[in-house]
Amino acid sequence: MTPEYYQQYIIVGVLIFGALGMGILPLVLAKFVAPKKPNPTKQAPYECGMEASGDPWVQFNVQYYIYALLFVIFDVEILFILPWALVWRNLGIMAFIEMILFIAILGVGLAYAWRKGALEWD
Repeated sequence: MTPEYYQQYIIVGVLIFGALGMGILPLVLAKFVAPKKPNPTKQAPYECGMEASGDPWVQFNVQYYIYALLFVIFDVEILFILPWALVWRNLGIMAFIEMILFIAILGVGLAYAWRKGALEWD
């Protein structure tokens, strides 16, 4: 293999270490440089200018998570469909069939969630 081939890996390695350094260096510097003056006011919980009251542990309805999961699934679907829609004429019939199959699988999942009542708000 040629030296130019390895130089490309060296450049990628330098970029990776640079990116890691840009993320880690400020955290390390803040650990050593930031002033540390703890007091009860700084340690107190704060929310919207009011004193916190009640138990901080609140159990949410599972239905919120189901809605969030369904949103993420269909959001990811759009991430796949949008680029495909821009170039589908150049991809051929197999790409069209694969996308129809992809949409059908997600449609079956949506129909299942609908049938189980996951989309009903109580």
